[in-house]
Amino acid sequence: MNSSGVEQGVVIAESEPPRGNRSRYAFACAILASMTSIILGYDIGVMSGASIFIKDDLKLSDVQLEILMGILNIYSLVGSGAAGRTSDWLGRRYTIVLAGAFFFCGALLMGFATNYPFIMVGRFVAGIGVGYAMMIAPVYTAEVAPASSRGSLTSFPEIFINIGILLGYVSNYFFSKLPEHLGWRFMLGVGAVPSVFLAIGVLAMPESPRWLVLQGRLGDAFKVLDKTSNTKEEAISRLDDIKRAAGIPDDMTDDVIVVPNKKSAGKGVWKDLLVRPTPSVRHILIACLGIHFAQQASGIDAVVLYSPTIFSKAGLKSKNDQLLATVAVGVVKTLFIVVGTCVVDRFGRRALLLTSMGGMFLSLTALGTSLTVINRNPGQTLKWAIGLAVTTVMTFVATFSIGAGPVTWVYCSEIFPVRLRAQGASLGVMLNRLLSGIIGMTFLSLSKGLTIGGAFLLFAGVAAAAWVFFFTFLPETRGIPLEEMETLFGSYTANKKNNSMSKDNEVVDGQ
Repeated sequence: MNSSGVEQGVVIAESEPPRGNRSRYAFACAILASMTSIILGYDIGVMSGASIFIKDDLKLSDVQLEILMGILNIYSLVGSGAAGRTSDWLGRRYTIVLAGAFFFCGALLMGFATNYPFIMVGRFVAGIGVGYAMMIAPVYTAEVAPASSRGSLTSFPEIFINIGILLGYVSNYFFSKLPEHLGWRFMLGVGAVPSVFLAIGVLAMPESPRWLVLQGRLGDAFKVLDKTSNTKEEAISRLDDIKRAAGIPDDMTDDVIVVPNKKSAGKGVWKDLLVRPTPSVRHILIACLGIHFAQQASGIDAVVLYSPTIFSKAGLKSKNDQLLATVAVGVVKTLFIVVGTCVVDRFGRRALLLTSMGGMFLSLTALGTSLTVINRNPGQTLKWAIGLAVTTVMTFVATFSIGAGPVTWVYCSEIFPVRLRAQGASLGVMLNRLLSGIIGMTFLSLSKGLTIGGAFLLFAGVAAAAWVFFFTFLPETRGIPLEEMETLFGSYTANKKNNSMSKDNEVVDGQ
C-alpha cells in the first residue's frame, strides 16, 4: 500500500481528458441515476389508461379500482424506509440496481396477473421499487455532482418522471388496440423492459465518492471526484472536505484505510436523527419533513390524478375538451420543470421555493373561488369562471413545477450530514409518499364533503402556511459544499442565508 496513493491519483489525472469532459461525466451519471424515475413515471401514466381495461376484465368495483390506483404510494413506504439502510450497506449504485430489480419483478407480476389479489402483489413489489428509486436517485446525484451544478443535476428525476408519464400514455394508446384481456397486460408488463437497461447502465456508473470514503476507499473516491470536478484542485478540496466530515484525519492518505470510529451499515444513525439529534440535525430534519409535507399537502397529486374530473366540474362538458385540457396540464408541467431545473443553480433554492409556493397559493385561491362560483350557479354558463378555473389549473401546475416540484428533492438530498444523508432523506420520501397516497385515495371524498372549490381553498391554506415556513426556516444552500451544509442550520431561522449567498458568490466567481 502506498502512503501517497491519493496524491498519485492526482498525477495520473493529468493525462486524462480535458476538464470539459468532467461536467459531461457528472451529467451522464445523473442521467443514468434518474432513469429509475422514468420507470416510476411510466407506472403512473400507464395505470391511468390500463385501469379502464382492468376494471372491465377483472370485474372490479369502484372501491377496488380506487385502491389499486392509489395504493402504490402506500406500498412505496416499505422501499423508502429500507432504502437508507440498504444504501449505507450496499452502496448507492447497487441500491439503484436493486430498485430496478423490484420494478422488473413488479411489472412482470402485474402483466401476468389473473385476478385482483395477484395484481395487488405485483403492485406491492413495484411499490417497493418506487420507494427505493425516489430516495436513492437524488442522493446519489447530489453526492457525485460538483457544487456548481448540483441543483440542476439533482432535479433531473422530476423531469424523467414526466417523460415516463408521457411514455405511459403512448403505451396506453398503442396497446389499447389489442383484445381487452391482453391490452392492459402488455401495458403493465412492458415496464419490465426499461428495468433491464437501467440495471445494465447503472453498472457502468461509479460509486458515490462519499460512500467510498465512509468505507475507507480513498483512492477510489478520488478517482470519481477527479472525473466529476471542474478542476483538479476542486477534486482535492472535495476529498479533503469529505474526509473531515467523516472524521478521517488529514494525514491518512492511503488508497485504502480503516475509518476511525466507523459505524458500519448505518448503525446509530436513527439515534442521531431522532433520539438525540444536535440542534443542527434537528433543524435539518424539520426542514426536510416540512418541505416534503408542503409539496404534497398543497394538492399537486389531486390535480395530476383528477384533472378530467376538475375540468368537468369547471364546466367542460365534452370529454374531448377534458382530455385536451389534461394533456395541456402534462405539457405545462414538463416544460416548467425543465425551466426550474435550468435556473435552480442560478437563482437558488430558497428564491424558487418562495416564488413557487406564492404562485401556488394565488392559483389555488383563484381556482377554489372559481369552482365555488360555478358550483353555486348550476345550469349557468359562466365563461369567465370556466376560463379562470382552467387557467389557474395551468398556473398552479406551472408554479409547482418551477420550484416545489424539483427543489424539494434537491434540497433534501443535500442538507443532511454525509453519515445521516441516506436514512434522513428516506424519512422525507416516506412522508412524501404517505401523503401522496392519502390525497390520491381521498380527494373525491374530500371534494364531496367540502365541495371541490372548498377542497382547493383548503390546499391554498396549506400553501400559505408553507410559504411562511419556507421564509422562516429554510436557509439558502446554493453553491455550498455538502460538507459545510450543517453550519447553515441550528438557529431555526433562515438568518444565515446571507452568509450562504456570499459563499455561493465566491464559488460562482471562482469558476
